[in-house]
Amino acid sequence: MLSALRGPFLSYTGNPFEVDDASCFHYESDGLILIDHGRILSAGAYDPAVLPAGVVPVHYPDHLIMPGFIDAHVHYPQMPMIGAHGRQLLEWLNHYVFETEQRYGDIDFARLVAKAFLRESLRAGVTTPITYCTVHPESVDAYFEEASKLGLRTGAGKVLMDRNAPAGLRDTAQTGYDQSKRLAARWHGQGRLFYAVTPRFAPTSTEAQLALAGTLRHEIDGLYLQTHLSENRAELAWVAELFPGCRDYLDVYDRFGLVGRRCLFGHAVHLSEREWARLAQAEATVVHCPTSNLFLGSGLFNLKRALVSANPVRTALGSDLGAGTSFSPLATLAEAYKIAQLRGDALSPHQAFYLATRGSAHAIDQAAHIGQIAPGQDADLVVLDPRATPLLAARQGFVDSLEALLFVLMTLGSDRVVRATYVAGHKRHDRDDAAGELT
Repeated sequence: MLSALRGPFLSYTGNPFEVDDASCFHYESDGLILIDHGRILSAGAYDPAVLPAGVVPVHYPDHLIMPGFIDAHVHYPQMPMIGAHGRQLLEWLNHYVFETEQRYGDIDFARLVAKAFLRESLRAGVTTPITYCTVHPESVDAYFEEASKLGLRTGAGKVLMDRNAPAGLRDTAQTGYDQSKRLAARWHGQGRLFYAVTPRFAPTSTEAQLALAGTLRHEIDGLYLQTHLSENRAELAWVAELFPGCRDYLDVYDRFGLVGRRCLFGHAVHLSEREWARLAQAEATVVHCPTSNLFLGSGLFNLKRALVSANPVRTALGSDLGAGTSFSPLATLAEAYKIAQLRGDALSPHQAFYLATRGSAHAIDQAAHIGQIAPGQDADLVVLDPRATPLLAARQGFVDSLEALLFVLMTLGSDRVVRATYVAGHKRHDRDDAAGELT
């Protein structure tokens, strides 16, 4: 079925971390996007002559249409304790996270939270979240059930933890492997879903569990791997105690076949040059989670080393809820800008929005499907309203370029900026709908 959107649109054609900003994007001040069976058929300047008979475009004048945002590192089960006060990583896990996650053996509770999480993600313009579930298989089933109803392109996985966690959150090396394999067989490749093998982080898995995670990663074609890496200095010291034979934190994962393409490492704040080089060589991915790193006091991610270097590393953007404090990628970009400033580096508006769209799509190995407004891409789109609040409306009177508009959106914006969110061509969120949502 054919449909169309009309309005200004912006999409990245190149990498602004490697080339001049002006040469890396496609912008139409009055554009037309034709959609057929969930994919973009064409995208260019508005021309009524190219509209198929009977197709009336949904018109968004004075807005900005972009590819849907990607959140490559998030914990949907932590939504009930987002904004919990006053701890750093290890204390925060023990005091808040592990207590909350023990509830997800109840699939009805898991479904309730998964539905609320996906509603909030769509309100924020996120069309591809990649989420950790809990140790309970029910938490995975609940998430994928809700995601499949929406037609999302999304990944998730059962957390693996066989030590250093409460009894109610521990599996064993064998049960973790068996349950994960069954879940991957059930959900991976169903519609637009993909499965991620998910050891929480090295301290909560034995060597036996990490070895089986590596085995599973290679047993089913196209599986992802997601875990945490070098988030907090106390965590690094703990890893060194638990794995004394390893050269560094990344080497722990590497010894078990867990470093390669489609391996996503959240945070990567405190990496050695050896680790950066190995990540680049392996085509692995790091996920920058700025609001979380600031909230937990973990440190300042080195975005310049990641992306502006002789051997750049695939880098995606993540909210890391619930240590992260906002669903909105606009808020995440604002904090990424501030972290770069604190490091003495620059983050241009085009670099930021590239990172939230095509850059993250490339980093998570999904660029063939999402991240651009171009023929053949999935019609995952977000419509931004630059006048969504009185402050933004006033500020627009002093905006004189596309770059200025983008920078204002990422520094002053929130989920209110998201006028509508489309998933495979279907409108799944409308800010001004009477119910506030279409999901």
